[in-house]
Amino acid sequence: MSIYTALLIVLLNMSSFRASKVLVSLFALELGASQLTIGALIAAYSLGPALLAVHAGRLSDRLGVRLPMLAGALGLAAGLLLPYLSSSLPALFASAALIGVSHMFHNVSVQNLVGSLGGPEEHTRNFSNYALAMAFGSFLGPIAAGLSIDRYGHALSYLYIAGFPLVSALILVGARRLGGGRAGKSREERAADTKGLLANPLLRRTLIAGAIAVTGQDLFQFYMPIYGYSVGLSASAIGVILGMSGIAAFVVRMMLPALVRRWNTDTVFNGSLYVSAVAFLLFPLFANAPALAAVALVLGFGMGCAQPVTLMLIYSRAPQGRSGEALGMRVTINQFMHITVPLIYGSLGSALGVAPVFVINSLIMAGGGMLNRARSGLTIK
Repeated sequence: MSIYTALLIVLLNMSSFRASKVLVSLFALELGASQLTIGALIAAYSLGPALLAVHAGRLSDRLGVRLPMLAGALGLAAGLLLPYLSSSLPALFASAALIGVSHMFHNVSVQNLVGSLGGPEEHTRNFSNYALAMAFGSFLGPIAAGLSIDRYGHALSYLYIAGFPLVSALILVGARRLGGGRAGKSREERAADTKGLLANPLLRRTLIAGAIAVTGQDLFQFYMPIYGYSVGLSASAIGVILGMSGIAAFVVRMMLPALVRRWNTDTVFNGSLYVSAVAFLLFPLFANAPALAAVALVLGFGMGCAQPVTLMLIYSRAPQGRSGEALGMRVTINQFMHITVPLIYGSLGSALGVAPVFVINSLIMAGGGMLNRARSGLTIK
């Protein structure tokens, strides 16, 4: 499989995944759900992945990527069909859980696939292109969901978005050669356990750095629809605001190689956290779509650097033959953040209102940048 076919699959599945986050929040609000309930819905995306991601990575290392990716695409489609078949909160919870697990299986395997395509000299370019596809999916999915909701309603929108992963499944069925993880594990690497991976200080540092950034991305994806709904914005406007963050991430990731050459990766990562902290402080100051879209652009520029940098480093620093497991560990740590952030912020939002939630997250982003400032050794050549 060529890298471009793999990126098309990434785009289709990421678009459907991001669209589902908009659909579930706005559909739940339409059904009368509280902020805490919506937080639990978003957390449901991550419960299964938090428990299974490392095992999914090991499966990708052992069996190759075709079956996990195919199962993930079909699971995404099935999860998107559930709210169409039953317009209820229990169906939304079941949908969120199934979509979360399915996307995890697909995502860990496709990251392993991207890393296996080409030689070591092509890894940076391939992972940068992967990050661009993810960013464009983060732009396309929310906008497609918002426009579809306003035109067709929530249930039919779920049905239409389910077509995205079905197309990717058809591509996978027709693909002739599909790579996998790295081959040729040594006996010592087979004997090493997950704790051994965490004992690697560079790998551990990268995993922690990525988890800090996840809190900011999660708050935006979870709380922006709630905030937009509370100030009277339409679903289309909310989708556009969410999409602006994705398109900004797309732009900044095109510039990422030049940024890394100009500064080291620690500086780029810390700068992304500081920019994001400023953006979160600005959100509660505005209630109109153009201003919020502009702030979302700023946030997208800040948040757009962390994922591709940490992803490349995790793949390159994983022991031979255990790249899928290391990528799965990254997903596990991030998924625990996906679980806790919506629940905590949903509770805070219900008790304190909107502004304190954004301010608290701004402090977390800035604090993460200061804690990481003294670290070194993350430079990408």
